[in-house]
Amino acid sequence: MDRLKAIECLVSAVECGTLSKAAEKLQISVAAVSRGVSELESHLGIRLLQRTSRRLVLTEGGNHFYQRGKPLLLDLEEAEAEASQTIAQPTGTLKVNVPVTFGIQHLAPLWPDFLQRYPELRLELSLSDQKVDVLEAGYDLVVRIAALPDSSLIARRIATTHSLLCAAPSYLARVGLPNHPDELSQMQAIGYSYARQRDEWNFQHIHSGQTARVTVPTHMQVNNGDTIRLAALSGMGVILQPSFLVGDDLKAGRLVQLLPEWQGPTYGVYALYPSRKHLSAKVRVLVDYLQQAFGAAAEQDPWCSLA
Repeated sequence: MDRLKAIECLVSAVECGTLSKAAEKLQISVAAVSRGVSELESHLGIRLLQRTSRRLVLTEGGNHFYQRGKPLLLDLEEAEAEASQTIAQPTGTLKVNVPVTFGIQHLAPLWPDFLQRYPELRLELSLSDQKVDVLEAGYDLVVRIAALPDSSLIARRIATTHSLLCAAPSYLARVGLPNHPDELSQMQAIGYSYARQRDEWNFQHIHSGQTARVTVPTHMQVNNGDTIRLAALSGMGVILQPSFLVGDDLKAGRLVQLLPEWQGPTYGVYALYPSRKHLSAKVRVLVDYLQQAFGAAAEQDPWCSLA
C-alpha cells in the first residue's frame, strides 16, 4: 500500500464530498480512490468513512485521522514546491481567507497583478468576516481587521483603519447633531453583528484623553459592512464603521462624520499565518506584495481624512 497516496485519497474524498469528485481531482479512477481508502482502513484497523448513497461521513476515528493527515499533505506540498522553486517564482496552491468588504473593495483589484507576477501560483480565495481557525481550515494566510492579532499566529500589519461615527444628512436633519457620545443613546443605530460588544461603542477624546462608553439602541444588527453602509445612506441611523468602508462617502458628503473630536477604536489590517510552520515562498511573496501595495497605509490610515 502506498500510504501517502491512501491518505491523499481519504483527504480528497472528505473535501470533495464524493469518491467520483475526489477521483477527478486526483486524476485517477473512482475504484483507485475507493481502494486507497479501504487499504488505509485495513492498515489502521478502523472504519474511517461511512458511505451512503448521497454522501461520505467521517467516523470519529476518521475525523481524528483526517485532522492529523491533512496538515501532513500540506507540509509535503510546501516541501515539494520549495524544492523546485525559487523565491522569485513560487508555485503551488495558495489558500487565502479575507474579510468580505475589505476583500472586495481593496484586495480584489490586486489579485490580477499578483497572479500575473507569479503565474505558477494558483489562488484559492474565500471571503468571510467570521473568525476562522487557520490551522483547522488549512489556510496558508488570512487577512483580518482587529485591534490585536491572535497571539497563536504570526502577524504582519498591512494597513490601519479608524472607526468613524457617521450618519446621512437626511437622518441628521430629523434628529440633529449630537454634542457628546452620551447622546447617542437617544439616537437610532445600526450595529455590526460580529463586533465583540455589539451594542456598546467606545470613544476617546483626541485632546483630553477622556473616554466614553455608550450603550446604543441598535434597531438593526447586520453581519456585513456594505449593508450597514447602505442602511446609513438611506437615513436609518448612525453607524460606527471603519474608514475604508465610509471614507469615500464622507468626502462626497453622502455621510457626515459626527463628534470628530471623539475617536473610535483603531484597527490594524493584518496578514496572519500559522506560527508552527516556516514561512513558505508562496506566503512570503503574498505578504511582501500586500505590504508593498498598501505602503504607508500600514501606519497611516489612507481612508480617514482626519488620520
